[in-house]
Amino acid sequence: MTEQKTAFAIGAHPDDIEFLMAGTLMLLNEAGYAIHYMNVSSGNLGSTVMDGPATAATRGAEARAAAASIGAVFHAGFADDLDIFYDRPTLAKVASVMRQIKPHIVLTHSPVDYMEDHMNVCRLAVTAAFARGMPNFSVDPPTAPATNPVTVYHAQPYSNRDPLRQVVVPDFYVDITDHEEAKVAMLANHKSQKQWLDESQGLDSYLQTLRDLDAQVGQMSGRYKYAEGWRRHLHLGFCGEQDDPLGDALKSRVVEAAS
Repeated sequence: MTEQKTAFAIGAHPDDIEFLMAGTLMLLNEAGYAIHYMNVSSGNLGSTVMDGPATAATRGAEARAAAASIGAVFHAGFADDLDIFYDRPTLAKVASVMRQIKPHIVLTHSPVDYMEDHMNVCRLAVTAAFARGMPNFSVDPPTAPATNPVTVYHAQPYSNRDPLRQVVVPDFYVDITDHEEAKVAMLANHKSQKQWLDESQGLDSYLQTLRDLDAQVGQMSGRYKYAEGWRRHLHLGFCGEQDDPLGDALKSRVVEAAS
């Protein structure tokens, strides 16, 4: 019996996966992949009307509902907002989850993004995938090493720009036009975020902002109405040089960026 392939989306905060990765994740599920969903942080700082523990509990419930809505296996985070650091204890926890899942595809943040939590989760995800098969690297909780090849893909930074305002161009684009409203519905589970994002970032509507960002990427593709953009991580230590399981699975929906 052939083992089912798995895809692991790992973001910093509840709603990051929805904004940046959810369309591709849904398509991978439809292509036969088991899908997994994890936010490293509780989202405890994402409110001006609830205290930290209440915010974390609310956002955790919203994230579980969002993952369930697309059939993703939910993995609870273990850090708080602005407390995601690239350190040994945090890496040991992320690496343990990585070994449990044994993903063939990892979807995570851009190496350069508008905030440190995103960039630190990117570093943690990459190193956790790299260390998946190292028996002398202790993880928390202890989990047997995994030996399967894994290909890491980086989503667009939020706003499609780096911290110095420069536009980030993906390697390739995934057409999510017919899944855009499913992605919006998934994000709508995060009801607590409308007021927070309106107040903290001046967003008129977080659901419309999602559409606007995906439309920007679609316009960048020159082909699709709505798209998600991806860059493939260097293969060394992860997989074969030509391995591109995401592209293989979604090839009818993928177009490479113009060189």
